[in-house]
Amino acid sequence: MVEGGPIDVLTGDYLAELTMLILWKAQQKDPSAGYARTVLTQLEHVLGTCLDRGIKIVNNAGGLNPAGLVREFGALAERLGLHPKIAYVTGDDLLPRLDSLLASGQALAHTDTGQPLAEAEGKPVTANAYLGGWGITEALSAGADIVVCPRVTDASLVTGPAAWWHGWGREDFDQLAGAVVAGHVIECGPQATGGNYSFLDEITDRRYPGFPIAEVAADGSSVITKHPDTGGLVSPGTVTAQLLYEIAGPGYANPDVVAHFDTVTLEQEGPDRVRVCGTRGSPPPATAKVAINFLGGYRNTMTLVLTGLDIEEKAAWAEQELFGILGGREQFAEVDVRLLRFDRPDAPTNEQATAHLRITVK
Repeated sequence: MVEGGPIDVLTGDYLAELTMLILWKAQQKDPSAGYARTVLTQLEHVLGTCLDRGIKIVNNAGGLNPAGLVREFGALAERLGLHPKIAYVTGDDLLPRLDSLLASGQALAHTDTGQPLAEAEGKPVTANAYLGGWGITEALSAGADIVVCPRVTDASLVTGPAAWWHGWGREDFDQLAGAVVAGHVIECGPQATGGNYSFLDEITDRRYPGFPIAEVAADGSSVITKHPDTGGLVSPGTVTAQLLYEIAGPGYANPDVVAHFDTVTLEQEGPDRVRVCGTRGSPPPATAKVAINFLGGYRNTMTLVLTGLDIEEKAAWAEQELFGILGGREQFAEVDVRLLRFDRPDAPTNEQATAHLRITVK
């Protein structure tokens, strides 16, 4: 992204919901951990170029420990002889406040089941609110070259820089909604450039898909594109495929605005350039979503390769032996056993003479 053409802000989305639990487990081994370490290797190669070209770096790789990642960035910059201004955002970690929130009458009910947190089994190990983009905006306005975020929404990595660049206010809802749409489209990388697209025949350039770029205008409209001479495709189809990804309904709630996806218009502006315009926004909800992780046990799968004759009898025997060693099926909450048949009589190759016995326990 840095070398392939001009950009103003290099964004990176590192946090799936499961990632927060993975980072927590890392912190149990090393209290100074809790951030996505891969970002250090990635930025080592481009940090100097970004500073030379004035490219801002905004990511949520801070995870559970943005201050720790900032320290690592500082050490990396010192080794490289560089002097970036680094900021980080906090305020998402609600774990220390859960008891007081519950005592004050906050149910923290599950968004799908409605179950209050107090009735959930186990003890939460992470609890992080999804923050918006204004912390990023303020950090950039203060002169930061790098902004490290914890659990912000994926789109905030675009709304924050866009609000800083264009000088938007907190009630510029249409503009913010347009930036949310742009951020949502590019948040999953090459999924917007053909990687999440059903109609493969439309993608004639089968090289590794280029990462998407959002050119966000002052009115909140944007152009989704990619660097020249990269693979994949940017079309109304590929953008729509990502636009409809992981949304519950046309009113897409973010901490800064509700973006109304049923107002979005897509237009092919040129080769690998799709204009996204017309997005309307309304005030954000009064509440924020919180991702809470529990240690809920484990799931493990093993696959046994069975070869030759009497496959079903061999599978039954292997299953009996395995659960005999493990102490019986009843000790697991769930057991799933599947015999996947690829074998055929008088097979000419070993691969065609085998079946897979796949056993999963929870």
